[in-house]
Amino acid sequence: MPRRFDLLVFDWDGTLMDSAACIASALRAACSDLGYGVPSERDARYVIGLGLHDALAHVLPGIASTEYPRVVERYRHHFLLGDAGTTLFTGASEMLRELHDAGHLLAIATGKSRKGLARALAGVALDALFHATRCADEGHSKPHPGMLNWLMDALDVAPGRTLMIGDTTHDMAMARAAGVARLGMTHGAHERAALLEYGPVACLGSCAELRAWLRDHA
Repeated sequence: MPRRFDLLVFDWDGTLMDSAACIASALRAACSDLGYGVPSERDARYVIGLGLHDALAHVLPGIASTEYPRVVERYRHHFLLGDAGTTLFTGASEMLRELHDAGHLLAIATGKSRKGLARALAGVALDALFHATRCADEGHSKPHPGMLNWLMDALDVAPGRTLMIGDTTHDMAMARAAGVARLGMTHGAHERAALLEYGPVACLGSCAELRAWLRDHA
């Protein structure tokens, strides 16, 4: 079967790394530490994938942006405490190695900071598999198409040959805005019904399912 996609772009948290619960918990704890209204688990999960400032603007609309550094400091404190216990989803590493060996271009588009992604990649020894990465502190945050546009330009791949794989509606909206096919993962932050509203080519529940789908369709 002819190859359909040359470039596979992955979100990180909630797509490759099983970290959605840790992120939501850290955000809620940070708000509690500072006496702000604690967002629900659902609301905290909704902002996963956004840059931190965009996430805070959503969950804490009543506070001034000058207060964000205090929230970010407490968030990072709690996230780093829990982050050591997070792991890749089962089968993610093997899937990425297989895709890399098959000649696909692999990239990451994430709401993490550059420093945070570098730490995460080093921790799982996967950095050599990715041909390019783009973070929220290097340009527009999701759902703006900037990250995908930058990756496609850097790797000289057309939108029609690119697939975005993510677990949030922010990933799906970014891909749609960039004119890129999208595939939703339901093992992360957002629910299947919400992902399906963006017309993904598939909506899958595990890396094993994703690996099989990519073998057959990518």
